[in-house]
Amino acid sequence: MAADSMPSSLEETLAMRAVHAASEREMGERKNPLAVSGANLRAGLIVYRNNCLMCHGAADGKRSIIANGFYVRAPQFATDGAEDDPEGATYWKIHHGIRFTAMPAFRNGLTDTQIWQVTMFIKRMDRLPKDVDLAWKSAKSVGVAKASSQTPMGVRM
Repeated sequence: MAADSMPSSLEETLAMRAVHAASEREMGERKNPLAVSGANLRAGLIVYRNNCLMCHGAADGKRSIIANGFYVRAPQFATDGAEDDPEGATYWKIHHGIRFTAMPAFRNGLTDTQIWQVTMFIKRMDRLPKDVDLAWKSAKSVGVAKASSQTPMGVRM
């Protein structure tokens, strides 16, 4: 029951399969209605920096103290990637959130356009236009935990 204990591999596998199956069933085939453009990618990066970076990390892939304490662990997109996820599924996760995790529903805080823009950014963060890529790589990690004093779940030993 404790959020600072490691889940079993079975528990983690079942939970992630359920999340992916639900989001892909609901929205997996839906395509982003916004045109891929530098302006939309820059706007998506701004939304990401303001709302996602503290949990999902910056381009350096360093996990924040907050992210270190999550159960279920938040993927660090710079290292774990999300580029192969269907855009509709990513949109669904951002819009609705994920129950029993720290992933909130952003549907009441972000516009539909903003959710699609950040979805576009996440989908293409490994192949951004040069100016957007430079801005992404200059985004700083926040509240990074010292690896030597933290376990994978953020519990001091």
